[in-house]
Amino acid sequence: MTDLSQLSNQQIRLARRPVGTPTGDDWQQTTEPVQAPPAGGLVVKTLALSLDPAMRGWMNEGKSYIAPVGIGEVMRAGGIGRVLASSHPKFAVGDLVSGMLGVQAYAGLTAEQAGRAGLEKIDTRMGSVTQWLNVLGMPGMTAYFGLLDVGQPRPGDTVVVSGAAGAVGQTVGQLARIKGCRVVGIAGGRAKCDWVVGELGFDACIDYKAGNVRAGLKEHCPKGVDIYFDNVGGDILDEVLARLAMHARIVICGAISQYNNTAPVQGPRNYLSLLVHRARMQGMVVFDYAERFPQAVAELAGYLKDGRMKSREDVVRGLENFPEALNRLFTGENFGKLVLQVADEVTGSR
Repeated sequence: MTDLSQLSNQQIRLARRPVGTPTGDDWQQTTEPVQAPPAGGLVVKTLALSLDPAMRGWMNEGKSYIAPVGIGEVMRAGGIGRVLASSHPKFAVGDLVSGMLGVQAYAGLTAEQAGRAGLEKIDTRMGSVTQWLNVLGMPGMTAYFGLLDVGQPRPGDTVVVSGAAGAVGQTVGQLARIKGCRVVGIAGGRAKCDWVVGELGFDACIDYKAGNVRAGLKEHCPKGVDIYFDNVGGDILDEVLARLAMHARIVICGAISQYNNTAPVQGPRNYLSLLVHRARMQGMVVFDYAERFPQAVAELAGYLKDGRMKSREDVVRGLENFPEALNRLFTGENFGKLVLQVADEVTGSR
């Protein structure tokens, strides 16, 4: 068993509420000794952390679907880790686990905290550590339930997904293709669009950085958009609303274009298209489907195994690089699911 007294826990804490894009002054790096777990608790060594757009919202004060991270608290983050010490009946030393570990090298959890963190054992025979943060993790769960439960795809539907080369978007598009839909992605840059079409099998991809999303939608969605999976909000949402098919379904998953705004969030201007086309727009939060995660993991792992689905991760190494790595989400620098590697015991794809 590891001698915990010899370990130091490096942590990233929220120092203040960001205004606009987070800066280095919004974070505090601290180090403290690793403590032995309390009765019924455990200590987990963090291997890798999931960096997600939702983290920007968790830094803000105000009512949301989850309480904000408190000033001085370790930043909230989902991750994969290995159990170093445990008196918890569900977890043994050596187990690989996933859950809300926080941006820190080691997570010491009571039994109650382990429950709140959603800690679960993972099986790397189903996917690699980084895939458990991507297709088999929260992004994959978001894509699965957002598309299937909220979007309700039917064979032959035209599905448009923004952020198509990102963590959620790549899985939405591939899953829609598996379910018999025609898929059009929206992504930033020719390289991302080429990958989405050439590697993931999307039918087309619109490069929003090249301009004229409207013309791209007209070309690739001549009969309109049956399902729009929205990860970005803003102007792109408005362009898609203007191109809806009758009885379209719009899945509101995220609005990354708005997260660092210092002005009020820009709402949709073309919302009357919902009336004209008898369409439905619905928000989704992945935590609502937690009891059904095993169902989604089993199905998606099958697609990974038989080659019908691919999983791309963009790995940044070093806990100290968290602030800069997180901001890559908002500049579009990441290519695939953004993962922060904390320890050496990580395998994944690039």
